[in-house]
Amino acid sequence: MFRRHNIAARIFDRQISTVAPGTSVHHTRRFYENLVPNCTIYEVECPDHLYRKITEDGQYLICFSRNHQDLIVYRPTWLSYSCKEECDTNDLPPKAKRFESFFSQLYCVSLASSNELICKDFFLYMESNQFGLFATSTTQNHDAPVGGAVQGVPSIEKITFHLLRLEDGVVLDQKCFHNDFINLAHNMGVFLYDDLLAIVSIRYQTIHILQIRDSGNLVDIRAIGTFCREDDELFLNSSTQSMLSHEKGKLHQLPENPVENGLHQSEPSSDYCFLSGIKQRLLSFIFRGIWNEEPDQALRVQSLKKKFYFHFQDYVDLVIWKVQFLDRHHLLIKFGSVDGGVSRNADQHPAFFAVYNMETTEIAAFYQNTADELYLLFEQFCDHFHATSRNSLYLNFISSHSNNMHAREQLRSAKNKASSSLQFVKKMLVSLPFSCQSQSPSPYFDQSLFRFDEKLISATDRHRQSTDHPIKFILRRPPNTLKFKIKTGPEAGSTDSRTKKISSFIFHPFLPLALSIQQNLSLQPSVVNIHFRK
Repeated sequence: MFRRHNIAARIFDRQISTVAPGTSVHHTRRFYENLVPNCTIYEVECPDHLYRKITEDGQYLICFSRNHQDLIVYRPTWLSYSCKEECDTNDLPPKAKRFESFFSQLYCVSLASSNELICKDFFLYMESNQFGLFATSTTQNHDAPVGGAVQGVPSIEKITFHLLRLEDGVVLDQKCFHNDFINLAHNMGVFLYDDLLAIVSIRYQTIHILQIRDSGNLVDIRAIGTFCREDDELFLNSSTQSMLSHEKGKLHQLPENPVENGLHQSEPSSDYCFLSGIKQRLLSFIFRGIWNEEPDQALRVQSLKKKFYFHFQDYVDLVIWKVQFLDRHHLLIKFGSVDGGVSRNADQHPAFFAVYNMETTEIAAFYQNTADELYLLFEQFCDHFHATSRNSLYLNFISSHSNNMHAREQLRSAKNKASSSLQFVKKMLVSLPFSCQSQSPSPYFDQSLFRFDEKLISATDRHRQSTDHPIKFILRRPPNTLKFKIKTGPEAGSTDSRTKKISSFIFHPFLPLALSIQQNLSLQPSVVNIHFRK
């Protein structure tokens, strides 16, 4: 049945009709088909900042200074102005075409100190307490001594996480890591779930689990890596001391000339080499899985030789790349080679996924990045991999191929066009584990409402190659008309094709308001455009 898209008719229908149970929110979101940005102010007069994002509740716009030293926080407002003389209804007065007409500055806080810089691609927001987590770090050192760390991983002298109360900019707590490497680009090395925080040290292969208290304190809960349980280190140290005491007791019972008995090499050593706790659990899970595949003892031994012992060193050499929470007790851990862990593009490197239970310290599942079983889980239950806070209202409406028929059809179409099923599965599983808070909850990215070119713009927080033509948002339902478009430059403006430009987009989570930021790869100021409903 064709429904009118007139907003007055929709309000009338809402008053006299009742929607199906459980669909009221999705039905209400259809009003965004009428409430779209229809006006653009190009090249807005604005401060020369690095614009990061608007928080999921729409309360704060996060920015950083160009020298990567200061945090600047704005409050998104709505355009308001008055004219003493007669105003032209078709145009805005000059005062309204400024950044300050849409955003009011709350404060400016200096986060970085001495030789540290703010990581401009890192920011996590705790909506329940309105806490923001930021990071500062020194430069990388590729020639740092290994000293128990993974060979080939660079070192950062100091990485500091700052927990701020965004309401007034007060720094509540800090957590420092020294001579370590944590991948901060696009929140890759850190994951926030409710009040739990997982920080991945690639250099020392440790997953630090912290809790953010309501008081604003960062409290260490556990460290998963070398040890998995709290008392593992105590148990191993006590066992080592017992073994040393036992060996020394044997030495006292030997004859006075141990060289004649060939025992001059029997001095006990305190350097016992163990695999890490997480690696031992992974190897035992793989071993038991292969062991249980074959009931026949002879076939079982042959299978272990081919599948386990032949690849044993490859499993030992695996390092943790990335981690995400699946819930409060389970982690999805991505393993791979050292080169893939520090590379910007790890698509070509082999990778493995493990589901780890923090309470039982057991591996629950293990997959290679070409496993059809894992892909089917990803295809049917993609929302379970987007572990969002239970306090977040807007992040629950991000479109995926497990909750949106249009996204599902796009995925199946791409799958049918793929030349190799194996390569397609590998390509799709590259995104796992998902980076925390990396997608915009804006209703204009809802694929049940609008259709757009995902090569040019999407809900994912990434820079895009600038294009000369506008990005069109077309109604998904009949009459499939063009509702609005976003262009990063003036309609009549000329672009210099010799200069490579990239664009980023910041959408408000529920208002018809967006920023498009175009910048050159040089240090020239960015060009900011504001798209809003007039």
